[in-house]
Amino acid sequence: MARVVRGTKRKNHRKKILKLAKGYWGRRSTNYKTAKDAVAKSLSYAYRDRKDRKGDFRRLWIIRINAACREEGLSYSRLINGLNIAGININRKALANMAIEDQGAFKVIIEKAKAALGA
Repeated sequence: MARVVRGTKRKNHRKKILKLAKGYWGRRSTNYKTAKDAVAKSLSYAYRDRKDRKGDFRRLWIIRINAACREEGLSYSRLINGLNIAGININRKALANMAIEDQGAFKVIIEKAKAALGA
């Protein structure tokens, strides 16, 4: 049976893994065997956390909207309910941005939600 000589493939693969492990603590950055495990774990965390980031931002927007609503005497859940009744379809990112940068427009939206709840 012929002896397998991988040429540059093996060296390039190891180089790629060690490059990804740059900055890791101790042997994880220099030893291929430990770096391979550390890189696999970090890549899985990165994939998971890219998905989690969406939820983190949604929670942040809800907190900001709730804080701005309460200044106007309305809770977040009542605002969202009022907007649904009024037929105003606006996402939380835009609402949170509006609450911070354009308080006048945000107050108009709150008044419309209050009117819809009162009706």
